[in-house]
Amino acid sequence: MKFSVDKQEKFCVFTLGDDRLNSQVGPLLKSEMILLNAEGFRNIIFDMTAIKYVDSSGLSAILISDRLCKNAGGTFVITGANDQVKRLLQISQLDSVLNITPTLQEAKDLIVMEEIERDFNDTHEHDV
Repeated sequence: MKFSVDKQEKFCVFTLGDDRLNSQVGPLLKSEMILLNAEGFRNIIFDMTAIKYVDSSGLSAILISDRLCKNAGGTFVITGANDQVKRLLQISQLDSVLNITPTLQEAKDLIVMEEIERDFNDTHEHDV
């Protein structure tokens, strides 16, 4: 599995270099996401620009990644999905569950906004 991780202060961008997210790659993706989560990254952007094909094992890895981020009080965002992958996400009705943005910049903006909202809510919960 070829991939890169760009670690920022509030999030990391995980870019898969393989063009297939299948039963060979899915379990490896899960373990990388678990490691990132254990490192303290609760906000992960999954850049799918290179991916042309996703199977059920790949979808499972995506859902686990989303759950890891949510359980840590963070946000998981998919970006760069091509039309075929987007269609698969719609057919499996995951487009209503997952955060999906067309561009990496929009994914980053979404996470920054969610972090601001969480900070605001945390601050105001103590005022009540």
